[in-house]
Amino acid sequence: MAKILIVDDAAFMRMMVKDALKQGGYEDVEEAVDGADAVDKFKELHPDLVIMDITMPNMDGLEALKAIKQEDPDSQVIMCSAMGQESMVIEAIKSGAKDFIVKPFKPERILSTVSNIIG
Repeated sequence: MAKILIVDDAAFMRMMVKDALKQGGYEDVEEAVDGADAVDKFKELHPDLVIMDITMPNMDGLEALKAIKQEDPDSQVIMCSAMGQESMVIEAIKSGAKDFIVKPFKPERILSTVSNIIG
């Protein structure tokens, strides 16, 4: 079973994503609270997939994405963003993100994106 790391500074968002993943049968889910925490946890856990918010304190999602890609060029990262952050999403894709999910998101969208990437 895939190990997934959810990164968001909002606890309720992490919970929403985690609940959606559990509905889809993904049980091995870890959490990080910001980009810096995400990079540390990525190095420690080597997750199969990272689902990461773009806008966070300490280190934003784009910086964390670049750091994770430097650590592991084959890493699988899905970015989350609010409406109106199209330029950030484009930069995330250019920086190696596999896909993005726009907030507020539906559980089905999370699951379909995850299954497309890690099966």
